[in-house]
Amino acid sequence: MERLTFYSEESGYTVARLMRPKAKELTTIVGSFANIQPGQTLQLTGFWREHPQYGSQFQVSKYIETKPATLTGIEKYLGSGLIKGVGPVTAKRIVEHFGLTTLDIIENHIERLLEVPGIAHKRVEMIQSAWETQKAIKEVMVFLQGHGVSTTYAVKIYKQYGDSAIAYGTSEADRYCSK
Repeated sequence: MERLTFYSEESGYTVARLMRPKAKELTTIVGSFANIQPGQTLQLTGFWREHPQYGSQFQVSKYIETKPATLTGIEKYLGSGLIKGVGPVTAKRIVEHFGLTTLDIIENHIERLLEVPGIAHKRVEMIQSAWETQKAIKEVMVFLQGHGVSTTYAVKIYKQYGDSAIAYGTSEADRYCSK
């Protein structure tokens, strides 16, 4: 995703602009997202619609965040503000040091961030905490959507219950899907 145009903390309703593969211009997407930031790579399901004032838009009904696959994508993702403790300058240094293995290093060997000049223990702890939070959000969304809960409802469940949403979502999904 390139640019966040509008995001409602309360409902998760989002208007964003992203670059699609082989497209020459940015595409407008609208829908509900638990947490979305520029630099994220998303796999979207939905449909095209024509808005009378804003033109062609992709209405997202379901999404999955995927890991960026290019150095630029990884750098944008890390420097987007999504991971507390990593801004654009730090993201650039981390990606220059670890290259395409950056996300694997953060996921599985976070202590190796100490190899990057300017990163101390306190910042590594901050990055680890933010990374785990993002991972928890993603797991909850994938779980709820996998149980037939719409993205909009899954966002509401996550906003209400946070990390305990999976426990709540299981019982709610059973109730919601049996209607």
